[in-house]
Amino acid sequence: MTVQEKLLALARDELGTREAPAGSNRVKYNTAYYGREVSGPAYPWCCVFQWWLFRQAGAGRLFYGGGKTASCTELYRYYRNQGRAVGPAELQRGDLVFFVFDGGASGGMNHVGICERVENGYVTTIDGNTGTDSEANGGAVLRRRRALRFVGGAARVEEEARVDGEEEMKQYRYVAEMPEWAQTAAEKAIAAGVIKMDESGAAAVYETNLQSLVWLERLGLLDGPGKEPENGA
Repeated sequence: MTVQEKLLALARDELGTREAPAGSNRVKYNTAYYGREVSGPAYPWCCVFQWWLFRQAGAGRLFYGGGKTASCTELYRYYRNQGRAVGPAELQRGDLVFFVFDGGASGGMNHVGICERVENGYVTTIDGNTGTDSEANGGAVLRRRRALRFVGGAARVEEEARVDGEEEMKQYRYVAEMPEWAQTAAEKAIAAGVIKMDESGAAAVYETNLQSLVWLERLGLLDGPGKEPENGA
């Protein structure tokens, strides 16, 4: 699973979470970030929510270089300096989207969410500390749909990064791509119908399955009718 997929899955699980009491900024994401329960106007948490998602996803290294910041402007500046900034027209699922709601009066970013989809001039994000009454300080985790004109910038933390501890499983489509020690077994498996080919002559064999094919070949289970397994197989 990519980091982007994991972040979005985690974000969806948090939909509906609210600070309590309303207007207090007292919420579990702030507690995790500061290491203690906090409340008051000094603790807005839209950026903290994104930090929490990356941490839960096992991808803390991709948020602010493994550090911490509760500032949307500072977070965007970091990714821009790293060459990870993208424009509104380039948005993809899993990008961090930074919003400006005050027309630039503050000189910085007002809010951040994670992109779920882009369509027809609008972007849908999942945000912390948002709401229908206040886009940038609404006190809840919600899915919000906004016009792209409110996007002040965006960041792609890493191209299809994978969650820490998860390795991408290699897949082979053609026998020639496979290690030599597995090619004979794969060819027999194709002839026996164990491996199915598509119309283009390509298959989908994962690396972890190659050893099993070799054992089947050694046992003679991939041979045609009438051939006995070799002794000692």
